[in-house]
Amino acid sequence: MMRSLTLLAALTVAAAFSTVAAQTAVHVATSAELDAAIAAAEPGTEIVMADGEWSDVRIRFVGTGTAEAPITLRAETPGGVVVRGASDLWLAGEHLVVDGLHFRDGATPSGAVIRFFVSDDSLATHSRVTNCAIVGYNQPQRSETDLWVQFKGRHNQLDHCYLAGKSNRGPTVRVDLDGNPSIYNYHRIAHNHFGPRPPKGGPSAETIQIGDSGTSMTPSHTLVENNLFDRCDGEVEVISSKANFNAFRGNVFYRSEGSLVTRHGNYAVVDGNVFIGDGANPYYGGIRLIGTGHWVTNNHFVGLRGQEFRAPLAMMNGIPRSSINRYFQVTDVVVAHNTWVDSGSPWQIGVGSNTDQAEVLPPSEIRSLPPTRTVLANNVIYNPDGGPSPIVRYDAIDGIDFRRNVIDNGGVPFEGVEGLMERDLSFAEVAEHIGVPISGLDGVAVHHGFEFDRIDHDLFGQPRAEHNAVGATNGTVPEAVDLLDLSRYGPSWYAPETDRREPRTHPVADAAALAAAVAAAADGDVIALAPGTYEIGSSLAIDRELTVRAADPTNRPTIRYVGGAGTAAFAMHPGGHLRLASVALEGDAETIAVAPLASGMSSLYTVEVEDAEISGFDAVLRATKHSFADLVRFERTVVRDVANGLELAAEDDDRGDYNAEAVVVLDSRFEGVGANVIDYYRGGYDESTVGGTLVVRGTTVTGSGANDPDDVLIDTYGIINVELADNTFRDNAVERVALLWGAKNNTHADNTVEASGEIVVEQNLPQRLVY
Repeated sequence: MMRSLTLLAALTVAAAFSTVAAQTAVHVATSAELDAAIAAAEPGTEIVMADGEWSDVRIRFVGTGTAEAPITLRAETPGGVVVRGASDLWLAGEHLVVDGLHFRDGATPSGAVIRFFVSDDSLATHSRVTNCAIVGYNQPQRSETDLWVQFKGRHNQLDHCYLAGKSNRGPTVRVDLDGNPSIYNYHRIAHNHFGPRPPKGGPSAETIQIGDSGTSMTPSHTLVENNLFDRCDGEVEVISSKANFNAFRGNVFYRSEGSLVTRHGNYAVVDGNVFIGDGANPYYGGIRLIGTGHWVTNNHFVGLRGQEFRAPLAMMNGIPRSSINRYFQVTDVVVAHNTWVDSGSPWQIGVGSNTDQAEVLPPSEIRSLPPTRTVLANNVIYNPDGGPSPIVRYDAIDGIDFRRNVIDNGGVPFEGVEGLMERDLSFAEVAEHIGVPISGLDGVAVHHGFEFDRIDHDLFGQPRAEHNAVGATNGTVPEAVDLLDLSRYGPSWYAPETDRREPRTHPVADAAALAAAVAAAADGDVIALAPGTYEIGSSLAIDRELTVRAADPTNRPTIRYVGGAGTAAFAMHPGGHLRLASVALEGDAETIAVAPLASGMSSLYTVEVEDAEISGFDAVLRATKHSFADLVRFERTVVRDVANGLELAAEDDDRGDYNAEAVVVLDSRFEGVGANVIDYYRGGYDESTVGGTLVVRGTTVTGSGANDPDDVLIDTYGIINVELADNTFRDNAVERVALLWGAKNNTHADNTVEASGEIVVEQNLPQRLVY
């Protein structure tokens, strides 16, 4: 008995010491103290970083905790530790937790900001990064590649974090599966707020990438759930799943210009997600399917207008005997109990079919295999305004078994299919952007397919056992839930900036005041120029949103630029947004009107010109390599007597990159432009890139192109979307007005062409393969 009591006492003391260990807190204020604390940490140690700025800190968080007593590295106050400069954080070991750090004002000096490994032989397992933020932590050059979070190992987690503003090459988050220690990983990415990611202008800008081509047939089991993807516009794939057995549940994709894509790998589960568009933007996507064995269930799509690669539901064609990095045929897929509302052409089947391009592509690139052994069942399409093609057929659809689907197409006739029945539906809104059918489904029996019993709950988690119905909900009206409530996602301490200050107007009357106002104005301000001439001898730096306009639009002031050769009157910096209105801008044969920096363009810029006149320059706009404009817009503007016009062709490596997402020229005139009236280039055959976009309408081009090296006025080689409409091309000494790519979205209509060559449409342009 005494021995038992002694043993009990010893165990009690040990438990007390264990409790003390679990509560051990070590406060650190320098990098050296941090390194020492990490080296000495034991299970239960809590390392507390002092609030303030930590610059150029390389954190190597290596240790071994336990499930009951992890080792924690946290901020003294959540968000109070700002990690900046050339800093990064690597984790290796077991049961580690990182909590409350804020990365900004810098860039990683390595390949990743946060990574769950230190070396190939030292990985993290059962470790967690939570309650952190990474905002605008970009490389100085947009073309430089890095990751913000890189997973290896097993059972690691990223949760309740905010990541926004990545503008350089590389996915925001990537899961790597190279080697046995990183497969069957069961990582979890949950409750994060992925904030706006600007368009990159080419591939390799996913928000999440899981695996890659080389490891795409390995088992991953990564779970991505309950995240908000908020305006994630980096590229056409918001999520790229490139491994087997991944799951995507309960996520919200809000106005994101891309899709959730099962790019490589098989057996993905895509369940209970919501995709929200605005009913107009053609770039907001849904789900794109490639491969085998996927289950797509209980998803809700609203206001999506994407086509082909960005369709609300895109089922791609495959390549016979496809190489591992191309397109496998869609087979043995189930798409059941989903709802599409106000989404135009929700089902697009055989996307990417390109047998008509066989003359310019090798057989290894011909996507000729339509989906097969695939079931579409118990889905609802509700297009209250109707649409001519709810089902878009790019190839045969006889490999798809349609069962018990319902459509209300607003009375507009369409080419249907057996297994898609028409009903008059009415919907009730239960949350912003989310409605459920409340009438019209009476008597529509649910199809019970093989293993459909695994679809046991609906979009809102309601059971389907007692109540069931076609569509994403079970036929009952759920409690209202605000899916866009930001408190559901990201760190509790971080609030993304949403309020804009009222812009201030700065009246100026001379050149010195103009330069001073540009330097001092705040984001969004307006600089109003009095009538007169403003002679500027050095570039005006635009590194924020500024409007430079006439105080009196009926009396244009003149900005005369007399700076050095090769310099620009307006030098666009990262994040610069210039609006130039109702002014005359004059230069000479050696200067440029507008140009981005020659290097250091870490993020995009925007140029908008209206009711202006530009003359005398070597070039109106000259892009630099690795620079990228989100929008270039010229409206009601006269360009005359310049050597070159809009030069957006500096990305010449043929890797699928280009210099501007959208170029719009409306109701303008180009007179006496020697070359490159518009030179807009995207080289390299990367079929998953769906840009850029050029619109030229209501514009006149005369006496131009005499010195153009390609003998063309508007050169758009490789650009996917081109519209030339209602323009006049007169007396231009060129062979061609334009060469359009017929197989892509290149169109021309109602143009007048006189003594200016011709507009040529070539169905298939030869391209160098990126892959």
